[in-house]
Amino acid sequence: MKTLFIFGTMFLLLVCNLKAQEKINATMPMIGDDAPLFIAETTSGLLSFPADYGSKWKIIFSHPQDFTPVCTTELLTLAHMQGIFEKLNTKLAVISTDVLDQHFMWKKLLEETTYKDMKPVKIKFPIIDDSKYSISKSYGMIHSKSSSTKDVRGVFIINPENKIAAVIFYPMNIGRNMEEIHRTLLALQMAESGKSRVLTPANWQPGDDVMVPYLPYTEKDLAANPSLTQSYYNVGSFMWFKKMKP
Repeated sequence: MKTLFIFGTMFLLLVCNLKAQEKINATMPMIGDDAPLFIAETTSGLLSFPADYGSKWKIIFSHPQDFTPVCTTELLTLAHMQGIFEKLNTKLAVISTDVLDQHFMWKKLLEETTYKDMKPVKIKFPIIDDSKYSISKSYGMIHSKSSSTKDVRGVFIINPENKIAAVIFYPMNIGRNMEEIHRTLLALQMAESGKSRVLTPANWQPGDDVMVPYLPYTEKDLAANPSLTQSYYNVGSFMWFKKMKP
């Protein structure tokens, strides 16, 4: 009887632990959280993420399955922008919930396809096998009440400290705007560069003025250095901007 009680207790603890783990896996990491770790097979070999990418910026693109029309256009566009991201010290990783063999077939098709007058290009970023949904769950992309992969349409931008810097999601029928993802990365890098953090206003583009989250100078500073008014200006009573061009 005592043995039965012990086994029963252990079973309940195991069930509770699995339920707790399932709940954890269903929780999406938020901005500022550590990027969930994983080791997976990819079209580029075994990947230990994010360790293998070192202190670079990282972007994860997730997909519900291979050969879907919208996702295919996204990967073709991303392939033609991979050099741009590389110059921004950024590594790319693509997750799909199909098996690795199918990823290789998809990659072969992508590398042979001409899209919008863009010539075929070799794909350098890995396409990750997430057929067991472990990565999708750890990034909160599988809803706890559904086994559907329709929500695996996320973009996670991760900074060099392996913290989540931005999260963007799209429905299955709407293609992701790669230029907006590129712009978001540039804005994040701008905001985190230098000793003084800055903010980027609505519709910011590289070269535009940025905002500062503080009063940039005091009356004493201005008396000592009148040229400060040439570098900063205010809009309304609390929005201060820093000029990026003379």
